[in-house]
Amino acid sequence: MNATPDKAIQKVKLEFLRPGPPHNQLLSPLTPYIALCGEDGPVTVQMPFEHRQLLMRLRRLRYESGKDPGRDEQRQAEVRDMGEAIGRVFGQVPALLSELGNAVGDSGRLVHLSLSLSAFELGLIPFEFAIGMDGFPSSGSPLFLQTRTPITITRQIRRGSPLPIQWNRPVRILFAFAEPDNLKVPAQAHLNALRMAIEPWVKLRNRGMARERVEDVKKILTVLPNASLKQIRDACSTTEYTHVHILAHGAPLENSGDKRYGVALCGDLNSQQDVVDGERLAIALTARDASGKMKFCPTMVSLATCDSGNIESVLTPGGSIAHELHAAGIPWVIASQFPLWMRASAIAAEMLYSRLLNGADPRWVIYELRQRLRTDSAGTHDWASIVAYATVPSDFEQQVAAFRDRQMRAKLDILFDRVDELVGANEESEIKTSIPADCGEEIELRCRSIRAELKAWREQPEATASAKIKAERFGMSAASEKRIGIAYALLASGQSASENSEKNHEQSRKAYEASREFYREALEAEPHNYWVITQYLSIEATPVLADAGDFKELSKKYGLWWAAARQITHWQLRQSTGESRAWALATLAELALLGVAYGGSGFGYKQAREEIPRHCAEMRALVGADAFPLLSTQRQFRRYIKHWPREEWRELPQMALEALGDKSGRKDKAGPTQ
Repeated sequence: MNATPDKAIQKVKLEFLRPGPPHNQLLSPLTPYIALCGEDGPVTVQMPFEHRQLLMRLRRLRYESGKDPGRDEQRQAEVRDMGEAIGRVFGQVPALLSELGNAVGDSGRLVHLSLSLSAFELGLIPFEFAIGMDGFPSSGSPLFLQTRTPITITRQIRRGSPLPIQWNRPVRILFAFAEPDNLKVPAQAHLNALRMAIEPWVKLRNRGMARERVEDVKKILTVLPNASLKQIRDACSTTEYTHVHILAHGAPLENSGDKRYGVALCGDLNSQQDVVDGERLAIALTARDASGKMKFCPTMVSLATCDSGNIESVLTPGGSIAHELHAAGIPWVIASQFPLWMRASAIAAEMLYSRLLNGADPRWVIYELRQRLRTDSAGTHDWASIVAYATVPSDFEQQVAAFRDRQMRAKLDILFDRVDELVGANEESEIKTSIPADCGEEIELRCRSIRAELKAWREQPEATASAKIKAERFGMSAASEKRIGIAYALLASGQSASENSEKNHEQSRKAYEASREFYREALEAEPHNYWVITQYLSIEATPVLADAGDFKELSKKYGLWWAAARQITHWQLRQSTGESRAWALATLAELALLGVAYGGSGFGYKQAREEIPRHCAEMRALVGADAFPLLSTQRQFRRYIKHWPREEWRELPQMALEALGDKSGRKDKAGPTQ
């Protein structure tokens, strides 16, 4: 299933309301609820459950100890009957039927049904079991499993103001698990799932550097074994975690005769059980400063804990653990409203984090997770146990797309960092004179991975729908091919075998040609993009593609493009501030260098010597010595010295580096954006 569809996810909100406080109300077929959906007016809905009867039916959905779930016919019949009853509730809302019916013809488009529940007693109803009634997509089958019109369901609590969410943040995961009183949990399976999920963003190192790699992993993933609430609170108050994954057993908790479910964590001083309710856990996870303002808040909390989505009691304020965490301000909470098989919990951890860290929309991930659990946990209803409390602001899809781009760039940085390390491209000294023969195989493997990632990125639907995004991704592909070309050239220079050297020189030239073609396609997509024009002109003028004496022909062919790029960049400079102005200055400096190739009689070496230091000095003063634009620009000018030396621009690159404050021996840490 495509997690980045070519059409925006269709949002459908269904809200159930009743008068009175959210707690201390029992379910009854006599209680009228107001249902609001879409633009239609409110309708009255009755729930077909007596409170006591529903509690008894829910108990039948708890797996019997030692019994094969695939042979438990009574439980399977209850799942079906419950699903049909809930389907009839949805069928009482004509607007919902209309919204879902309209989506049937929109093949491949996901429908997100957001269920807003203010009454605690409604939280007891497992809406995720719903069977589609007549008029719904694939009537007669589970509504949130069918593939004709993919539908995902999340819950939310009613709020006076929208809950803020910042999805696009650097990933930092806290994994806390607890085994008090010798209660075993599949900690290793969950750790393996999380470790594999973050692998593309862990620095690649040589053999024998296991300790260094462990430290790299710890920068992304923190593990708290036998975790207590105090340890979780201390961790969340000192580090900004984006995701928190808690693996523990659920346990009943009584307070003033009111039974709820909590998380069985370890005590502070020993391994005895400390059953923590949702309110205490929420306080530990949402660190606040001295003024009471929230300091750190995870974007998502996943609870691999039985009954973490189970409300159980509606007598007093407060709901399930997941409900309490969402009410405390955590935007996304994934939990289980029934006991969950250990295998299913490990599958959920693997699916959630591998897909989310790659930038998939969490609404698609929840839909895919239900399907995966239905196929891999046959005979169980674990697919319906998953409950998601979610906040989805109006710009959520843009936030997810920005995070997906961040993760892609970070993944490419890791691969390129390894390639550059192998060939010595990160070193400011002379080119490596000897590169081990087996390095060639690894370099080829990493370059194939880079190209495959970029190809998939270019083919994502949003890249074909937007000229700006297409230009950016083709430009990124061009920059990556340029770096691959440099790597193969360095590999050829560092290998003594003439056959390998000749082969690698040919690979280098092909990469440069691919880079030129990608820049050309980016330029066609967005002809006014001054950065793309500049990089296209740069690659055309390199000694790899342009022989000595070709500058007169280049000026005749591309002189107008060079002049247009300078004019567009000057216009951009006038209206830019901060980092945007810095990039414009960097481009003007590079265009001044390229002026000796493309400027013709109207722009000479003397003018380039005057402009380059001025633009570079202003850029350095604007962003500071360690800013990403400055480091990236330094690297680009170093290429003109180290990889593309030409008599025509002689000392111009060195003048730029001196004005940029380039320090000898500084390692290249910028991503492939130039």
